[in-house]
Amino acid sequence: MAELVNTVDTYEYDGLIAGTDPAIFTANEIIATGTGVLPRGRVLGKVTATGKLVSVDSTKTDGSEKPYAILAYPVDATSADVVATVYKSGVFNREKLSFGGTDTASQHEDALRDLNIYLTSVK
Repeated sequence: MAELVNTVDTYEYDGLIAGTDPAIFTANEIIATGTGVLPRGRVLGKVTATGKLVSVDSTKTDGSEKPYAILAYPVDATSADVVATVYKSGVFNREKLSFGGTDTASQHEDALRDLNIYLTSVK
């Protein structure tokens, strides 16, 4: 019988997660078709009519103008819905987040705090 062995040689810290209190909580959610290629750390909003996630964008009026979660891993939702892991609580480095449109971390910080998602700067 063959053995399954995984070896981890290195781990590179990407700076997204900035603390452990409050604890990080994850969930699987659906990223909507047509959202495109999204990087880890993209702040997502939830479209009210479909319940699917897209990049948060304050110019929208479909529910996705408000932050809902942060993408945990890169995804490609260009041509199909994708089930993806998202962060729903935790402490994150504001400089490592990305947003839809011209939105910024400062613009969404209060709404993220209401979700138990806190932003800080990591140097």
